[in-house]
Amino acid sequence: MQSTSSVSSSSTLFFEDKPLFGLDIGHGSVHVVQLDVARTKPRIVGYGMTIFDQQAIEGGIIVKPEIIAEAVQKLFQHNLVGDITTNRVALAVPVAQAFTRALDTPKLSDKELSEAVKTEVEQYIPAAADSLYVDYSQVNDTSGKSGVFVVAMPKKIVDSYIMLARLLGLETVLVETSSGAGANLFRRDAQSDVPTVLVDFGSGSADITIYDNNPIVSGTAPCGGEQITRLIAEALDVTEHEAVIIKSRYGLTPSKKQSHIEAALKPPLGLLSREIRRTIRYYEERTKAKQKIAQIVVMGGGANMPGLADYLTSDLRIPVRSLDPTAYVDFGHLQPLNAGERMSYVTAAGLALYDPKEVFHA
Repeated sequence: MQSTSSVSSSSTLFFEDKPLFGLDIGHGSVHVVQLDVARTKPRIVGYGMTIFDQQAIEGGIIVKPEIIAEAVQKLFQHNLVGDITTNRVALAVPVAQAFTRALDTPKLSDKELSEAVKTEVEQYIPAAADSLYVDYSQVNDTSGKSGVFVVAMPKKIVDSYIMLARLLGLETVLVETSSGAGANLFRRDAQSDVPTVLVDFGSGSADITIYDNNPIVSGTAPCGGEQITRLIAEALDVTEHEAVIIKSRYGLTPSKKQSHIEAALKPPLGLLSREIRRTIRYYEERTKAKQKIAQIVVMGGGANMPGLADYLTSDLRIPVRSLDPTAYVDFGHLQPLNAGERMSYVTAAGLALYDPKEVFHA
């Protein structure tokens, strides 16, 4: 969402070239990244993460902003690597709380397209239109028709994020979904020119997006990192802290615990595979694309589990690989992220990669 108007087009005139940084508020954690995007390979200016009491967020709404604000302030004061040099922020809101819809339209003027989107939202999205912020982008333009990808987000959620930013003295210049930020990072990938399924493993769910030059179709499966940790803990009769270590060290790779872990994770991973297949089928039937899905790319903190890509490759019969955000940036003299942390910075890095000159300032 590149503005907070009730219905807006992503093709708005862009301006403003002051630096911005990405702020990703997860389920109990915050990640921040600032990049110098003027370079051929963007350079890290500063980054860091912190945790906060999960009670600060209920149903996607930040209900206790002071808790998160205190954690972010401490992060900025004591725990950053490098520095955050700007108060202009790009925020990510959870796509699991959003409504998305793809539609085809004939060639329309900007005004006609805006009206068509408004009608679609009123008819098919199960929420009052005046309770939503709606954004849309044209994703293809062939045979006299336009493909439009619509994202609608409850105002209560977006407004709570913007209120937190104000509490921190920040100017919100961009509000994006977490999956949209991940797609913005994936654009930098050498293999982003083929139809791809992006799977973003968050703490509470896995967000699924078909990417074909732009995000086309999205969905969500209840297969988040916290659930995986809990299931491993129950299967092996260990604490959740121990389960996190086992998940990060062994995951689904061969080990004495592999059979127990696979059995415990089979239900959520089975749901994930079914949702991926359903999303691919919808995409292929709707677009009648000549190109089939070529790959699946997993990202996000919950994807940092050894053996996950191989497991999904075997199950789905499509190549699966992970997206490492550090492959697209230069750390300069700053300490690089270690392997265990990298995946959790995907959303913040994707936000930071938006060129300030290409951000619509509402």
